[in-house]
Amino acid sequence: MIFGRVKPLDAILATAEKKSLHRTLGAFQLTLFGIGCVIGTGIFVLTAAGAQKAGPGLMLAFAIAGAICIVAALCYAEIAAMVPVAGSAYTYTYASMGEFLAWTVGWALVLEYLVAASAVSVGWSGYFTGTFLNQTLGVTLPPWMTAGPLALGGAPGGLVNLPAAAIALLVTWLLMIGTSESARVNAVLVAIKVTALTAFILLTLPNEHFSAERFNPFLPAGIFGGLGTGVGAVGAAATIFFAYVGFDAVSTAAEETKNPQRNVPIGLIGSLLFCTIFYILVAAGAIGTVGGQPIMGPNGIPFPTGSEELARQCALPQYADALVCSNEALAHVLRQIGWSGVGNALGYAAGFALPSVILILLFGQTRIFFVMARDGLLPARLATVHPKWKTPHIVTGITGVVTALGAAFFPVGQLADWANAGTLYAFMMVAFCVMILRRTAPNVQRSFKTPALWLIGPLTIAGTIFLFLNLPWQAILVFVVWAAIGILVYLVYGRHVSHLGRGIVEVHEPEIHDLAPDVPGVSDPR
Repeated sequence: MIFGRVKPLDAILATAEKKSLHRTLGAFQLTLFGIGCVIGTGIFVLTAAGAQKAGPGLMLAFAIAGAICIVAALCYAEIAAMVPVAGSAYTYTYASMGEFLAWTVGWALVLEYLVAASAVSVGWSGYFTGTFLNQTLGVTLPPWMTAGPLALGGAPGGLVNLPAAAIALLVTWLLMIGTSESARVNAVLVAIKVTALTAFILLTLPNEHFSAERFNPFLPAGIFGGLGTGVGAVGAAATIFFAYVGFDAVSTAAEETKNPQRNVPIGLIGSLLFCTIFYILVAAGAIGTVGGQPIMGPNGIPFPTGSEELARQCALPQYADALVCSNEALAHVLRQIGWSGVGNALGYAAGFALPSVILILLFGQTRIFFVMARDGLLPARLATVHPKWKTPHIVTGITGVVTALGAAFFPVGQLADWANAGTLYAFMMVAFCVMILRRTAPNVQRSFKTPALWLIGPLTIAGTIFLFLNLPWQAILVFVVWAAIGILVYLVYGRHVSHLGRGIVEVHEPEIHDLAPDVPGVSDPR
């Protein structure tokens, strides 16, 4: 039976008991931790893409995505506190629904981390070429080396996004040789990002350039653009869901939280509400100051983000300064209203902070591969640790090369949609896991229990499916093809060499010191 191999929960919990942590976090600390984990890449790099999909309705899109994140996070918190071991959603599925579905979750997470790292690399490239080179040094790179050419891709004349590929390979090299990022450095980078966005809000909302007329029409593409179109407020929500990725790190902190039944919901909901309001204010400041109406096609539907058609429109003089055409949207807005110095500072903040996000994503990807290889579902050689660097150098190198290729040839909005497809599938499966384990393992200790699971669980499943179906059809197709390849790999290879299939049921927790770097918030990736 393909669905018959369920990993014994007792073996997983035995591993978890070896790493019990001291409970020190209160509601306020957990809220701050959540804000630090969530605010970052998406708001810097996807504001323009979201505005092209929804116009001023981008503000509603942030609210929709935030609401779905809240219910998903509450499901995630229970199972993360119950089964606090590496592999997270993959391991949870293994213990509740069996090896085959666990493989599909792990395979989806591989897609998520790979493509998300590519998306962040492309976002970094926009700020690097715009702020560091053009604004600071007066150097303008030719279009052929700053944009990819592939379908739905790139500006006219684009051949390869060299800066994006270069930063992906540089971070990969740092990971391979074991360069670590301390918690203090990570905290400084979080402070830089939050300060930069706060300055943006303060400068754009109460200024003489702000006009309420720029919000009319508020929903130029409607609320529902149609399934598979990726436009409208819901289509934009499916894309900017990327801006919330990271909230699950708060869920995994449940085992370190005092009075988790009270403090985890406060921390999760509090941080997500704060981030949602923060994002809405940033969107309001950008749109109200310079406008954010999408460039519409002849059929009254916005041109697809990253498409050649949109790129041709953006090359026209009347759209040269449009928000939806900018590769560094927030810095661009500040320059438009006379705050060039602050705009450049925001660009520097993004330029210095985004590589750390790439590092976290690539590290999370290697950790998922490591756990799947330890279960025998992938070749053990992939999990080989370098004798000198003490890192899984083979899988890190493969991951980095694929990430660099994605960054070199695809636009950021399209990459974010692909990453979201894998993320949404994993979050949906977590909701199923929580409800199944409530029935199959009712007596296992849970330091946090999802309130009203009968409602929250189905809402999470419905919400993630809803956003998934409102991704562009190309993103849905990529996920289906990726899943089909994964199923084929499992049937041809993984099922026959699986440790569980051969009667080996031990759960091996990867040694933390063997998996440099020590990056806060990713020791237990999704």
